[in-house]
Amino acid sequence: MKSVLKLATLVIVLTMGYSVSAQTTSKRDFNNYRQPDQRGVNVFEAPKDTITTFDELYVRIGGSFALQYQALDNENSGVTPLSEVGSNFNLATANLDLDVALYDGVSMHLRTYLSSRHHHEPYVKGGYFQIDKLDFIKEGFMEDLMKHTTIKIGHMENNYGDAHFRRSDNAQALYNPFVGNLIMDSFTTEVGAEVYYTADNGLFGMVGFTNGKLNQSTTVSNGTTGGAAFLAKVGYDKQINDDFRFRLTGSLYNTGYAPNVYLYSADRAGSRYYSIMQDATATSDNFRSGRFDPGFKNQITAIMINPFVKYGGLEVFGTIEVTSGKALSEADRRDANQYAGEVIYRFGEKENVYLGGRYNTVSAELASGDDVSVDRFQLGAGWFMTKNVLMKAEYVSQSYNDYPTGDLLEEGKFDGVILEAVISF
Repeated sequence: MKSVLKLATLVIVLTMGYSVSAQTTSKRDFNNYRQPDQRGVNVFEAPKDTITTFDELYVRIGGSFALQYQALDNENSGVTPLSEVGSNFNLATANLDLDVALYDGVSMHLRTYLSSRHHHEPYVKGGYFQIDKLDFIKEGFMEDLMKHTTIKIGHMENNYGDAHFRRSDNAQALYNPFVGNLIMDSFTTEVGAEVYYTADNGLFGMVGFTNGKLNQSTTVSNGTTGGAAFLAKVGYDKQINDDFRFRLTGSLYNTGYAPNVYLYSADRAGSRYYSIMQDATATSDNFRSGRFDPGFKNQITAIMINPFVKYGGLEVFGTIEVTSGKALSEADRRDANQYAGEVIYRFGEKENVYLGGRYNTVSAELASGDDVSVDRFQLGAGWFMTKNVLMKAEYVSQSYNDYPTGDLLEEGKFDGVILEAVISF
């Protein structure tokens, strides 16, 4: 009965959303907004457009749906048995997005995971309040400054690095040219604020603060309710001519005392590589399977550099990440480094077909003192059937190196093919 009620509620919400959107979307697009379809590919921060079209409160209801067919094999040294995996469909994932124009230059975004690998029931990922004008204080207030400034406040996806703009966010997998995200998936949602300034010459910067917590609580531990995290990003992004675009950014995420930071384990939606590299005796699913979490929960310093070059249909995106931190129980800090490079070639009249490859490697010191590494190679291809529908395929091969004897990941490896269909609107 609960499932029937949930389905009925979803149908009603989507029907209401269609009636609301049908009256407005034909007139204009949402302002200062990354489009959820093919137009949002290779968009990073939401574009700054001070020419707004606000007439009255406007609600845009959208969403995403993704489904994969997985055919992967996994193996290890055999000392600790692995679960067997076969070929079949994964659980379909779905998102519901609400974007609301509240006032001229003021909007709200809210994303709900309707279904994910980790949670079969709907739950809110997060939401934020975005300010591009201060006309709600007084018309024209600080107008010259706000032409270049954006303020975001909320429990939101924090803007550390550029890789999170190209990752799959549960069902919103249309921006990702591959199926899987990076091995060390730097993604978190924390309560805080970010302030952006974009100059006319392509230079931009961001500073932000958060409370460093994924799960919000007022419980006192060690005499405090928690710590804080500092975020910063500087970059240059310029369309040099019709064919050539260049972008280069550097980002910082830094915490002092923060008892339980989730920078590399905050994605509650789960990994795209289902049920691989799991203990045969385990009674529950490791929903982050295939990823690497260095286990840093306190005093994290993470730096990420991302170059992006697009010339015609050829694009190159890179990730250089250097990070260190520790758990509360550890006396000394440990290091973990990640490098990734991907090359994509898009072709067709609307660049609606692409081929690409990515190499990703992570090296880190475990809490045990062992130095290990993880390597992944991905080949991908995709076809935008329409701007809202993407079909893609990926071959992936991942290996685990130098894990100690008896460890589940000793001589570990998985490889195979995944097909994915994505709808986003």
